Amino acid sequence: MKTDHCFRSGVVACNLLAAAWLAASGAWVRADWPEFRGPTGDGQAPAAGGLTGLPLHWSETNNIRWQTAIPYRGWSTPVVLGGQVWLTTATEEGHDFYAVCVDAETGKILFNEKVFHSGAPEPLGNGASMNCYATPSPAIEPGRVYVHFGSFGTACLDTKTARVLWQRDDLPCRHYRGPASSVVLYENLVILTMDGADLQYHVALDKQTGKTVWKTDRSVAWNDENVPGQMAKDGDLRKAHSTPLIVKTSGRTQMLSAGAKAAYAYDPRTGQELWRVQYPDWSTAPRPLCSEGLAIFTTGLSKREMWGVKTDGKGDVTETHVAWKLKAHVGKYASPLLVDGLVYTAEDESFITCLEAASGREIWRERVGGKYAASPVYADGRLYFFDQQGTTTVLKPGRTLSVLATNKLSSGFMASPAVDGKAFYLRTRTHLHRVEALAGGSQ
Repeated sequence: MKTDHCFRSGVVACNLLAAAWLAASGAWVRADWPEFRGPTGDGQAPAAGGLTGLPLHWSETNNIRWQTAIPYRGWSTPVVLGGQVWLTTATEEGHDFYAVCVDAETGKILFNEKVFHSGAPEPLGNGASMNCYATPSPAIEPGRVYVHFGSFGTACLDTKTARVLWQRDDLPCRHYRGPASSVVLYENLVILTMDGADLQYHVALDKQTGKTVWKTDRSVAWNDENVPGQMAKDGDLRKAHSTPLIVKTSGRTQMLSAGAKAAYAYDPRTGQELWRVQYPDWSTAPRPLCSEGLAIFTTGLSKREMWGVKTDGKGDVTETHVAWKLKAHVGKYASPLLVDGLVYTAEDESFITCLEAASGREIWRERVGGKYAASPVYADGRLYFFDQQGTTTVLKPGRTLSVLATNKLSSGFMASPAVDGKAFYLRTRTHLHRVEALAGGSQ
């Protein structure tokens, strides 16, 4: 498989750490799935020591090692490290917020710690079906897990005891439809994205203390003059839900971030804006990608285009650095997947589209069924797509559609999956499942 340039030289938060020293014991511990979309932030699952063997087939009664009911509601991706699986959940009304730790081998809940309380959370409104109060995914590194609930609070917990080491609940943002952007780790920083109806900014906190290191406001603001009255009043057009991606591209480290009306590149160490492109769109959710000097952004919910933008610019590069645009059949919620120079995007309306990363040229577009909110993964040479009805469609990568299998779990997928060696950790609306090829199961 050809290795993408941005993957080879990139730094995706703590992501390029395929392994880390566990300070307490001196043992070598691999960060299997340390944050949303995995160790490289793009849905690529690393092979465990070169081993393969993830299951192709499963069901409620086949290749399920265990399943554990998770209380309340959460769409956050599980993160996996050192035999632990951490995820977040919250009461449906948004009053109480929890960090949950599950034993990776047995499925037993080890910790279920309430870390924040809100006396009067803003209702989710019309966005309740697609979001909840525990959508942002945590991030984990040896000894520490970072949980985030948007403006309701961010905390660092000790993974051995679940003790809160520090917490912040003073970062304002009116999320309006609920928080969604996930935690990103980079060097000594915990980077958060606060794209709300009132304020839009990034903030970086010190890992050890939780204190603010830098804060950068979005430089492009919406002009509400031509916006319908209620939308302008509510600020729906000002918010976004995307998680940034940190890579090394065009000779420098860049944090690619999609917001309302514009996408940006920042220096993750300082928060300095490097360049931006502007578009008339809002509420973007998919995480960006990077391929051979091109940043790949989804613009939002209204126009819902995908743009390829050259990453060697400075300032406003809207007129000079947009290499291509895909204007139809772009995934609304699920992040795209990049494999061997091809980008795959899964729609809410049952289509999967394959296009060339370099040119944006559509290769194929097929209706495969399902509505997609969870982001897909590439693992064991296969593409896995998880829909809201609980079906996983497994494809062979390539320039023609080739369906290898379809698998079903009840209650459906809103959370994106995690991969640990030969096992999937799949969070449905009600349960966390460990899925792997078991003796006697269909392989």
